[in-house]
Amino acid sequence: MNLPADFIRSVRGQLGEETALFLAALAEDAPVSIHLNPFKRERNLLTFLQPVERVPWSEQGYYLEERPSFTFDPLFHAGYYYVQEASSMFVEHVVRKLVSAPVTCLDLCAAPGGKSVGLLSALPEGSLLVSNEVVRQRTNVLSETLIKFGHPNTVVTQNSAHDFTAFPGLFDLILVDAPCSGEGMFRKDEVAVHEWSPQNVKMCAARQKGILGDVWPALRPGGLLVYSTCTYNSDENEENMRWAANNLGAIITKVEVDAAWNIAPSYDEKACGHHFYPHKVKGEGLFATVLQKPDGQLSGVGFHLKKNRKQSASFIKDPAEYAKLITTHESFHLMESGDRTIALPKVHAETIVTLMQNLKWISAGIELGEKKGKDFIPAHALAMSIALNRGAFCNHEVTCEQAIAYLRKEAIILPEAPRGMVLLTWQNEPLGFVKNIGNRANNLYPNEWRIRSGYLPDKKPKILTFGQSIRPTE
Repeated sequence: MNLPADFIRSVRGQLGEETALFLAALAEDAPVSIHLNPFKRERNLLTFLQPVERVPWSEQGYYLEERPSFTFDPLFHAGYYYVQEASSMFVEHVVRKLVSAPVTCLDLCAAPGGKSVGLLSALPEGSLLVSNEVVRQRTNVLSETLIKFGHPNTVVTQNSAHDFTAFPGLFDLILVDAPCSGEGMFRKDEVAVHEWSPQNVKMCAARQKGILGDVWPALRPGGLLVYSTCTYNSDENEENMRWAANNLGAIITKVEVDAAWNIAPSYDEKACGHHFYPHKVKGEGLFATVLQKPDGQLSGVGFHLKKNRKQSASFIKDPAEYAKLITTHESFHLMESGDRTIALPKVHAETIVTLMQNLKWISAGIELGEKKGKDFIPAHALAMSIALNRGAFCNHEVTCEQAIAYLRKEAIILPEAPRGMVLLTWQNEPLGFVKNIGNRANNLYPNEWRIRSGYLPDKKPKILTFGQSIRPTE
C-alpha cells in the first residue's frame, strides 16, 4: 500500500514511536465481523458462520476467522445478522452507557445502515429511530437494511441536515457519523487512498461543521449528539469538537471504557474522544465522542410544518382485515398512504406521521402490503418484521437450493404447498412470500434486492450451532 507522505506525517504527529506498528497493521488483512440481530436471534440459533471471538464493546458483535460468501447465506438476506466493521459497533456502548429511558433518535448520515442496526439493538425499549441519508441511491440501501432488520419503530428518510431544522428540539439523541476523508478505510479501499489529500481533509472538516450546525437545533436541550468519523486526523475530529464547543455551546461528554479494550483516548483532554487504531484494536479506524446540549439552550420556537398533500395519510377506521397479519396488533395504528397499507406503533404514530408529511420518507413502521383488484399482496417488509404473525399464512420450509433460487428472484415449484399466498422459510426463518399457482410459484421477492451473482456454490456450508467455539474477550 503506497500511503501519501502527508498522511504518514499526520499520523506520526499523533502516534510518534507507534507509527511503524500502525503502518504495519494497515498492511494486514482487515478483520471480519458481524452484528447479530438480537430480535431474531432469540428465535433462531443456527448460522453458517463460525464465530471465534466477541467484539468486546458490543453485546451482539462477533469476529469470524475468515470472510465467507455472505451472498449465499439465506439467513443474511433474512436479516438474522449484518456484516459490520467492529469499531463501528462502539456506538452501542456509548448508548448503553448514557441512555437509560426511551428516546426519539436521529441517525443523520445513516447509509448503509450498520450504525442504525447498532442503535436499534442498544436503545431502550420503546425508542423511535429515524434513519436518514441525503443520497438517493444510498437511501435505498439503508431502507433495505432496516426492513431486513425488522424492527417496527423506524422511519427512513432522504433529506439534508438543514431540513431537520423544521423540528426544533424533537430528538433526544442524534448520531452524526459524518462523511469524512476515509483514512480508516485505507486497507479496505484503495480508492480512498488515491482520493486522500490535505485539501480533501480540510474540505471534509468544513462540511462536517456545516452538518453539525444545521442539525444542532433539532436536538432538545439536555440531549446528546454522538459524533463519529472513520478517520484519524485532528482536523475532522478534535478540531471539530472544539469548534462545536465554542460555536454551538456544546458540552463535550466523557464516556467510560474498559482499559483492556485498548481504545486510545484523544490526545486533547479538552476535546475528549476515542480513537480506534488498527495496531491497538481488532478493527478499522474510528473516532467517536459525545456532545451534550446545555439544558437552558433554546432549540427554536416550535415546529414549522408544511402539509404535503402527496404524502398525506389516513388511519384505517376498521383495521380488522389487516390486524391478523401482525402480533400485538393492538399496539399499532393502521394507515393508508397511496396504495400502501402501513402499521405504525401507536406510541410514536403522531411523530411518524408528522415526519412523513414534512420530509421525503422512504419507509416507516411495517408496510403490510397493497390491494391489487381482489387480491391482497403482502409486502416483503411484513415477512421481515419481528411483528409478523406467521399463523396468518401457510408456512413452507424450503431447501438451501430453493432458498437461493428464491433470492435470485427465480420461479420455483412447490408441489407440496397449498395454492395461494405462502410464506417461505429456511431454518425456520422467514425469507419472503410467493403466490403458489400449482405448476409454479410466482416469486414476490423485491427485484432490486435479488442476488445477481451467477456463481453456484459447489456445496452446502456446514450448519453450526452459534456460540459453540466462541473465545471470551479478555
